[in-house]
Amino acid sequence: MKMKHIFREGKTESKNVLLLLHGTGGNEQDLLPIANMIDPEASVLSVRGNVSENGMPRFFKRLREGVFDEGDLIHRTKELDEFLDEAAEAYGFKRENVIAAGYSNGANIAGSLLFHIKNSLKGALLFHAMVPRRNVELPDLTDKQLFIGAGENDPICPPEETTELKKMFENAGATVEVFWEKYGHQLTEAEVKEARKWYDKTQK
Repeated sequence: MKMKHIFREGKTESKNVLLLLHGTGGNEQDLLPIANMIDPEASVLSVRGNVSENGMPRFFKRLREGVFDEGDLIHRTKELDEFLDEAAEAYGFKRENVIAAGYSNGANIAGSLLFHIKNSLKGALLFHAMVPRRNVELPDLTDKQLFIGAGENDPICPPEETTELKKMFENAGATVEVFWEKYGHQLTEAEVKEARKWYDKTQK
């Protein structure tokens, strides 16, 4: 398989697979504690991005902060989707049970899966996600439950970006819950606790 990753099998009662997607400069270890906080019984597939920006792993290239390389984004989204198919076969889980939990750049690639590939995810927890692309038609997201964690004072992902992303998902049929934190771009414990409440309510 073409992406560095960690797979940890969950308890048999839980069919869910948490797909962990780190932020810029992170790796496949970063979000493992988050997975334990959200669902300690789920299987975990934690992936490292294949792009390096000055030695920092990312999931796709950007032209500058806040401006994505759309061609690479589309290519890397397809690459991640194909990797998920391979991982499902290798580890014996079902694609329809994959729930993404991504932070920053990882949340953006998770959002891109939802934007570009129908039924790529069962649901998603998107922490500090931006709009992956504009002026595109999203697949039908009816019955998809999505959680967005956002910062009221986030300099990288301003509040209007979150509001626009929520609206785009809802226009495609998804049900979206947003939790607003008073801080900036960092992922806070309060966000994760709210994400856990949402997960228990919608994904089990």
